[in-house]
Amino acid sequence: MAGIRLSPEEPEVPHGTPPRPQLPPAVAGAGVAAGGGGSGSLEMASDDERSVAADSWSVRSDYGSTLDDDQRYADAADVLAAAAAAANFPSAASDYCSDKDDQESGDVEGSMLGLQSYWDASYSEDLANFQEHGHAGEIWFGTDVMDTVAAWTKKLCASIPQSWISSDNDNIKCEVNEDFVNYPVLDLGTGNGLLLQALAKQGFSDLTGTDYSEGAIELARNLAARDGFTAINFLVDDVLETKLDRKFKIITDKGTLDAIGLHPDGRAKRVIYWESVSNLVEPGGLVVITSCNHTKEELLQEVEDFSKRIFGKEDVDEGAGDVPKIFHYIDHVQTYPTIMFGGVEGSQVCTVAFQRA
Repeated sequence: MAGIRLSPEEPEVPHGTPPRPQLPPAVAGAGVAAGGGGSGSLEMASDDERSVAADSWSVRSDYGSTLDDDQRYADAADVLAAAAAAANFPSAASDYCSDKDDQESGDVEGSMLGLQSYWDASYSEDLANFQEHGHAGEIWFGTDVMDTVAAWTKKLCASIPQSWISSDNDNIKCEVNEDFVNYPVLDLGTGNGLLLQALAKQGFSDLTGTDYSEGAIELARNLAARDGFTAINFLVDDVLETKLDRKFKIITDKGTLDAIGLHPDGRAKRVIYWESVSNLVEPGGLVVITSCNHTKEELLQEVEDFSKRIFGKEDVDEGAGDVPKIFHYIDHVQTYPTIMFGGVEGSQVCTVAFQRA
């Protein structure tokens, strides 16, 4: 399972550097216990923690950063404070949600990391840094996880055995002999697009990345052009209000569902997310979710709850039989490093694959 957190070590900063904003305790600890905890206060995340999963996937890129630290922290504080004011975020003294006791299992406390304004500011800085220094920016979850997801997705597509397909879902065909490299792939919330570059290195050729931040898409296009991946298609699009008019055999998500869950209306937006994904993926297609705000078990439960919501209560009452499934669990990455915490073994990130009915 994912979600166990280790406190990150604080890097040394020059004397006189302003205090670095920290993530809300509930977000930093999300996943150890379903629903999170903490006071619900909202504090700003630093540039080194600019990841939806907070401390567990704030992995710096190999390029690092050459911007002046004082200026970076000051600029980030100004931008994020303005975003918080515009979004009417509650003060530290107030509860983040008046319905806090009504949170469902797997819910995490809201954060500015769930706001588009935060990511627009973040990628604006990354784009300026790229244009000045050629830096790619940060790789969410880190290079090792990114490369693992790409290689594992290829292996999964090349060898889906019939035994993984539920017996009550005969309309899904086994794809073992199909040329998977031609599968259309959509990366949701692509950011700098480096996961698509990793998939291209695995042989995938029909690649599309979307993000609601124009700065992210511009950065991704620049990096793809520089690195020789000009065939990758990047589009500005919000998965919750998608304008895409085609379906994809494979959909990847590395942290986007986490970000959506951190919005003040995260629970409702996650339902919209699954509705959108169910329409974007082909029947029999794969959805590969990488998360550290949710465990494998929580993702399985969320998918099951989505099926119940779609088919209606009358179909899931006692005695009505099994609930028809929209997504079937296929497999999960089992090679991520694990740790022991409170007698429970887990990892800081999980990658789970579902197949569309």
